[in-house]
Amino acid sequence: MKKAILFILFQIYSFSLFAQINTDRVLAIGRNALYFEDYVLSIQYFNQVIKSKPWLAEPYFYRAVAKINLDDYKGAEEDCSLCLGHNPFLVQAYYARGIARQSQEKYKEAIADYDKGLEFRPEDQQMLSNKAVACIQSKDYRGAEKVFDVIMKLYSKDSKNYMTRGAMYAEEGDTIKALADYSKAITLDPYYAPTYGNRALLLYDKHDLKGALADLNEAIRLNTRESGYFINRGLVRYQMNDLRGAMEDYDQVINIDSHNQIARFNRALLRSQVGDDNRAIEDFDVVIEQEPDNYIAYYNRALLRFGTGNYKGSIGDFDKVLAQYPNFISGYYSRSEAKRKMHDNVGADRDYWKAFEMEQKLRKGKTLSSANATASAGKNTTTVDSPDVASSDSNTREKSDKSIEKFNRLVVYDKDEERKSKYQNEFRGRVQDRNVRVDLESQFILTYYEKIDPIKELVYYDKSVEDYNARMLLSHKLRITNQEAALTEDQVSQHFTSINELSAKIDKQPNNADFYFARGLDYMLVQDFTEAIKDYSKAIEINPNFTMAYFNRAVVRYKQLDYNLSQTAAADENAMSAGMSLNFEKGTAISNKAVSSDPITAQLKDNKRAYEHELITHDYDMVIKLNSGFVYAYFNRANLRCVQRDFRAAISDYNEAIERDPEFAEAYFNRGLAYLSQGDANKGIADLSKAGELGIVNAYSIIKRMTSN
Repeated sequence: MKKAILFILFQIYSFSLFAQINTDRVLAIGRNALYFEDYVLSIQYFNQVIKSKPWLAEPYFYRAVAKINLDDYKGAEEDCSLCLGHNPFLVQAYYARGIARQSQEKYKEAIADYDKGLEFRPEDQQMLSNKAVACIQSKDYRGAEKVFDVIMKLYSKDSKNYMTRGAMYAEEGDTIKALADYSKAITLDPYYAPTYGNRALLLYDKHDLKGALADLNEAIRLNTRESGYFINRGLVRYQMNDLRGAMEDYDQVINIDSHNQIARFNRALLRSQVGDDNRAIEDFDVVIEQEPDNYIAYYNRALLRFGTGNYKGSIGDFDKVLAQYPNFISGYYSRSEAKRKMHDNVGADRDYWKAFEMEQKLRKGKTLSSANATASAGKNTTTVDSPDVASSDSNTREKSDKSIEKFNRLVVYDKDEERKSKYQNEFRGRVQDRNVRVDLESQFILTYYEKIDPIKELVYYDKSVEDYNARMLLSHKLRITNQEAALTEDQVSQHFTSINELSAKIDKQPNNADFYFARGLDYMLVQDFTEAIKDYSKAIEINPNFTMAYFNRAVVRYKQLDYNLSQTAAADENAMSAGMSLNFEKGTAISNKAVSSDPITAQLKDNKRAYEHELITHDYDMVIKLNSGFVYAYFNRANLRCVQRDFRAAISDYNEAIERDPEFAEAYFNRGLAYLSQGDANKGIADLSKAGELGIVNAYSIIKRMTSN
């Protein structure tokens, strides 16, 4: 449903009436970027048009389209509303807002948008189709059927309409009508792979394995890069006892995507079944590395390690499983055997008898439950041998099913995921799917070099810095950045030479603060933090109002503290990193407390850290006192307070920065993470959406993670 917007984009408006050529050109470039699916870059162009002419409706619409493709549905909905506020007759904006709302499960509001759009274009196929899907998603199947009746009359030759209606019938459980629609869709368009994929799932559920295999073969022939088809075919082949064929399918998935968890896990199980234990262990190693809380993988690896004679490793895996599943009887029996192999007879007996006692209690409980059921039901004397009732798919489990008793079952996609895939297409160039670290945007610094960011393409500005550059006291132009670039060999050589030259000048003019500041920059660039701090301090001693010297001294002190801590115990390694990781999944920050066997040493470390924090904070305080408009001091001080877990004070500083620069992308991003760390998801996502709009790509990945559950 999203893809169709891109086609509509280029059929809407001519912008020849724009008064300024630059605005017209920027909007055109933005549309080109949107067409080629460079969504983040396109947003930056639309931002420029909106900033120049905020009364125009179209840039908000195009920016909304880009946000939809980045899964920022909340931001897209807001942009569509702004667009319609300026022009309530822009039909495509109702369509786009409908998609944004539908993706947020606001089905009633989405249907209202589609209805509004259909008032202007009553035969618009895409809006009719999306309305039908929204009805399905809201379980209004009769309403969906009425919409499909209209669609089929208008577009009876479009195969996708039959496929979508077939998915609806399949969800309702009407397999006869579903198969009829899927078959009709294939007749109309025999070259569309998803229809074969959908029909294969339906045939599999009906236990028609040969039919499912034939459809998946055709789907793969038409689309050799869709890993889901190979995973499903691997399952079908496994059910048909074609282990070699199933293994080949999982090999193919891993060739396409080496991080595919389902393929890795299933291939490991198949390898263990054919006796290839060592390579099965390798696959489980990858699964566990990517998913450290996959205890089913731990248990399987434990059994394989036991079989290959690695009893110590086996016991380690059993320990992890039993810590998570303390009532897992088979786990205790298995660990007992491993301990006995290690000649730990006491531990082995303890595990064995614990499992035995648990088993006896379970049997007594089942007997009592069976007797009660017989007394109450009269004729019903059936007993249940396992809490896991057998089903037609008793040798599979859904990916989200963490039942340890199902440790030896192949993994399949969750039904909810399969259902979503029937109504939504995948897109190329989805930056929101990148795996990114959830870190604060780094502190800003005054330096000569910076990495080029092709997305933001921003020049950070402050009048005092520009005024200083205008005096041409330094060898290079001073830049404000939080993306420092590494020096080349030539640059390193230049700065060592500059240090010598400045030292000679200082000998002649020992009271020139600018010389000390310049040499401090050189020392900083060649990573000599101690000498840099000395020179910045000397510059401040000579000129107590030297704002930039205070700022850079704070930054370098922070860097030095970070480096020193990284050289101590491993437990301290991340405690003060410039990009602090935040665990916002449960609304709390990761706690990185110093761990030391010597409490006195630990206390000294804490005291030193607190003292350094005070020095750094004091320097930022002085910058703000001397130049209250220097937003980067607020930002850096907020980052420091995040490291100290003082999120309330950090948010206050980010607020000050944003108040002075309403387009400060990094401040929105970091404030969003701070809100998430406090458990305020609404404010956090709103800030991340704004940060993404302003060019921070990682924001979209976090938004997706926060809203996907």
